[in-house]
Amino acid sequence: MKSVLEFKARKASGPKISMVSAYTHWEARFLADSPVDCILVGDSLAVVIDGEPQTFSATVEIMARHTRAVVRGAGGKLVIADFPFLAARKGVPAAVDCAAELLRAGAHAVKVEGVDGHEDVLGHLVGSGVPVIGHLGLTPQSIHAFGGYKVQGRGGEGAAELIRQARAIESAGCFGLVLECVPANVAAEVTAAVGIPTIGIGAGPDTDGQVLVFHDLLGLNPGFGARFVRHFADGGTVVNAGLAAFAHAVAKGDYPAKKESY
Repeated sequence: MKSVLEFKARKASGPKISMVSAYTHWEARFLADSPVDCILVGDSLAVVIDGEPQTFSATVEIMARHTRAVVRGAGGKLVIADFPFLAARKGVPAAVDCAAELLRAGAHAVKVEGVDGHEDVLGHLVGSGVPVIGHLGLTPQSIHAFGGYKVQGRGGEGAAELIRQARAIESAGCFGLVLECVPANVAAEVTAAVGIPTIGIGAGPDTDGQVLVFHDLLGLNPGFGARFVRHFADGGTVVNAGLAAFAHAVAKGDYPAKKESY
């Protein structure tokens, strides 16, 4: 997938969209050679790469740097970059500056969390030629308001509120919507209520696509065991075995061998 037009078309034509969050050039090189549809440079890099407890430390400059690295390895795949913490809340001029930095870094689109209070920002970005994907449900930049990492949209009122917000995001001109940690039945209702593709993470099987973090799906994130994560490879075991083999070979003097020496 190379454009947001292809992304939007998949709502009607399928197959479901696969998206992976990645943060570095080496990850992007693997994704470039894979059938994965598109790449999200998430502000979750603050947690996954830097070991922070939340995403707040990811600045515009940090997001732009990682976006450049990913784009250089992505092989032309559609790359979406996250708006960092509060970047959409400083008004239209600041949001335009943020979008400019991310698109100059090579992103094809940006992702913005939430809608209430900055719907005008979303509309202005879209009207300025910046493709935007929304993000509802558990929006990590709002975890203090939520009281932690908790499932959102439970109950009839919660579902109705998510549908309202999803329709507002669609009305603002966004080309898609990420739904995070939402009950499966609610995510299905939201998906049916809008004409743009929905991408789920912890939102059940009835969205128009799914996203996982590169490290999570490959089993490279020790100690992280969210319910929605499936390990599609046992990368941690492979890495640990490789490190142990290296240390053993060095200790025995087996590495480097003659053929590995100049």
